[in-house]
Order: sequence, then C-alpha cells, then structure tokens
Amino acid sequence: MESGLSDPRLRSNVLIVALLNFVFFGVEFAVALSIGSISLFADSIDFLKGASVSVLIAFALGWSMKARTRVGMGLAGILVLPALALLWALWSKFNNPIPPEPSTLWLTGAVGLIVNWSCAFLLGRFHSVSLARAALLFARADAVANVAIFLTGLVTAYVWQSVWPDVIVGLAIAVMNVDAGRAVWRAAHEEHKAAV
Repeated sequence: MESGLSDPRLRSNVLIVALLNFVFFGVEFAVALSIGSISLFADSIDFLKGASVSVLIAFALGWSMKARTRVGMGLAGILVLPALALLWALWSKFNNPIPPEPSTLWLTGAVGLIVNWSCAFLLGRFHSVSLARAALLFARADAVANVAIFLTGLVTAYVWQSVWPDVIVGLAIAVMNVDAGRAVWRAAHEEHKAAV
C-alpha cells in the first residue's frame, strides 16, 4: 500500500480541495461572464475540473493500485476539456473584442491563487500517493495560471488596453492543461505497468 494512503486525513483533505475548487469555479465563471474574460473563463473550467478530479480521487483511494492508476489515466483526459470550452469563449470574444475590466480581473486572479495555494498545502503532505500527487500537480498548475491572470489584469490596466493579453493567457492555460494531462497520463501509465 502506498505510504500515506491509510491516513484518514487524506480523503478529508481531498474533499476539502474539491469543495474549494467547486465554490471558486462558480465565482470565477460568474466574474468571467460579467467582465467578458477569456482567461477567467478558461480558469473557471480548470476549477470545475479540479473539483471533479478531487471527488474522483476521494472515491478511488480505497481501490487497488491498478484501479487507481486507471483512474489516473482517465483524469489525464479531463485536462483536455478546458481547451475545448475555450474555443467557444474565443469565438465569442472575437465577435465582441472588448477588454475585460482590469481591476476585477487581477483581484479574481489573486483570490484564485490563494485558493490554489491552500489546495496545494492540503495535498502536499500526501505527495507519495499517486492520485494525491495528480491533484497536487493540478493545484500547482492552476496557481501558475492565477499568477498569469493577476498579471494580465495589471497589463490590461497599465500597459496594453486590449483583449489580447486576456486571450493570450487563456490560450496559455489551455496549453498548460494539455501538457499537464500528458504528464499525469505518463505517470499513471508507468504505475499501471508496475502494478500488473
């Protein structure tokens, strides 16, 4: 059994992470619609993905290593979903090219960063458990996205008042998700082979 898997705090921490992600998904999605932000839209889908992944992980913790690694490979595919949702948001933005409100953008990015740091802290002690490690990787990647959103708000306010900073960061978030998905797939696939 993986070290840390029997710790009762693992499941409760993963469920807290799921709740934090779901709540902030709602916040970011509402703000993204309100100010017309591509990067916040992409990141809100990330938070929904984080909530879904965490719930799946909480249930999968009691399964065999082989079953857990299969779930890990499935979770890799979930990371691609924000990229598909982003295509629709981009199409909408090109039809209405108004930059998002900068102060709301950077403030939402800053709060999202705090949420993701909290999630990474809750999961950090369980990094030896493969599924918890996957959730930790998601939280860290999302924290990077939140820093980028924070900076996008500042750039839009003081440097380049255009839709492009927001669009560029939204695309970068999508690319980062695809890359994280590949990394999780490789790790889960290697563990699956070792468990056979």
